[in-house]
Amino acid sequence: MFRHPQVKWAQREDKVYLTVLLPDAKDAKVNVDPEGVFTFSALAGAENHQYELKLDLFEKVNVEESKLNVGVRSIFCVIEKAEKGWWKNLLRGSEKPPHYLKIDWDKFVDEHAADETPEFNLRDMGGMDMASLMKGQGMDMSGVGDMGDMGEESDDDDNEVEEPGEVEAAAKDAPASIQKTEAAPPPST
Repeated sequence: MFRHPQVKWAQREDKVYLTVLLPDAKDAKVNVDPEGVFTFSALAGAENHQYELKLDLFEKVNVEESKLNVGVRSIFCVIEKAEKGWWKNLLRGSEKPPHYLKIDWDKFVDEHAADETPEFNLRDMGGMDMASLMKGQGMDMSGVGDMGDMGEESDDDDNEVEEPGEVEAAAKDAPASIQKTEAAPPPST
């Protein structure tokens, strides 16, 4: 009896990323057929369990341009599509995808935002003007107002901090649904 490894996937217009999550895989065998059939087998675990996988991909693929990297914790495949275009699913058919197949949110890009999504490095965001960034994303900053005095104290009575005794007295007069309750003790482990 064989088991299925967990598989994460994402796509771009010209390729599909498949990551087979199987730490310490031994004798890993991967095959990609031009018709879009992806097969995988390996042994893993202390008892050398047999893991197998067969995925009928949505469309044909370019085997010659596809790449494979067998690592210690996973097997990463970049499968080139035979024809550019976004697939509506990873697999052929309209049935529900298998439980071991998940979207790779680390590599996910929305089809409609793919052309607009810039490749950027978070380390390069040092001197960025936040208002310009928000405006570039279609957000209106005009209603935000001046936030320059956020750290200064205000003379308004609305911002006064109540003393603990005043809070308890106010809680007694509050409706039962918002009255103070005692915290439950933490669960013992």
